[in-house]
Amino acid sequence: MFGQLPENQQNGVRPSYLMVKAGCWGSAPCQLHRFFGINQAVIHGKAPYSVQAEDCFSSDTMLRGSVSVAAQEADAHPEYMSDAGSLSWNLRMKKEIAFHVGYGASRPLRRIKAFEMYWHAEGMKTLYEGEMILNGETYLVTPETSYGYADKNWGRDFTSPWLWLSSCHLTSRKTGRKLTNSVFDIGGGKPKIYCLPLDNKLLGAFYYEGRQYEFNFSKFWTVPRTVFSCRETEHSIVWHVRQENRHAIMLTDITCRKSEMLWVNYEAPDGRKRHNRLWNGGNGFGRIRLLEKRKNGLVLIDDIDVRNAGCEYGEYDC
Repeated sequence: MFGQLPENQQNGVRPSYLMVKAGCWGSAPCQLHRFFGINQAVIHGKAPYSVQAEDCFSSDTMLRGSVSVAAQEADAHPEYMSDAGSLSWNLRMKKEIAFHVGYGASRPLRRIKAFEMYWHAEGMKTLYEGEMILNGETYLVTPETSYGYADKNWGRDFTSPWLWLSSCHLTSRKTGRKLTNSVFDIGGGKPKIYCLPLDNKLLGAFYYEGRQYEFNFSKFWTVPRTVFSCRETEHSIVWHVRQENRHAIMLTDITCRKSEMLWVNYEAPDGRKRHNRLWNGGNGFGRIRLLEKRKNGLVLIDDIDVRNAGCEYGEYDC
């Protein structure tokens, strides 16, 4: 993530920096941050993409690096927005299924900076393999159990509300079988085009066993319609999303326990921190019902159990 250093770090000057963000969900969720000056990084922005700063490296096929933050350092520097702990990783990845959002992130709209925020999910289903060491404990990562994901966001600002849901750990209720060639991805909230907010606009796709169903507000000719809500209970965050186009309907219900989630600490590209309750988790669970519109009425394509869902929701404080 690119941004600006806090003013009190550089006597009022805000040089550019690269932040490496790592962490985990679960019973003891944490997020750890490491900072580099841009002049410490080697960035290859064109294909094949890669970024390297000291031992931290990212490309389309590899992730490796380390972050270590002492408790005294985290307490003394709240501007780091980091918990205390250590994490190192060495992972190979294979991006199997992509979600190209289309016109909304096309080159012409990027050139004129039409949207405040852009999104691309090159690896909405990604296989990971390798090793991670969290606070001295080693974890082996296998493609069969990683249920991996990879995307990117960029632009001038984040969206508020911010909603994201995705998983490739899916099981058909109709057949009882795992859907090994399937993944869904939903993101958005209230995007802004030339500072004008667009309410209830989500980008969504369900790649179901080789066939893609897309619900994309920028493809108006498909007559997309979306209704969503997110609520906080005493112990959980709950999402309800209804997406529809000319040919299909997708009903998504996901729940994630707050005890296994964290609040993502992000600064906006201008250095201000607006999201202070951006819930983020990776152990969401729930159900998807996928229906097709046919001449004789609605047909249920599948009723699906969802596990290990990545999930986010948050709104700006003001």
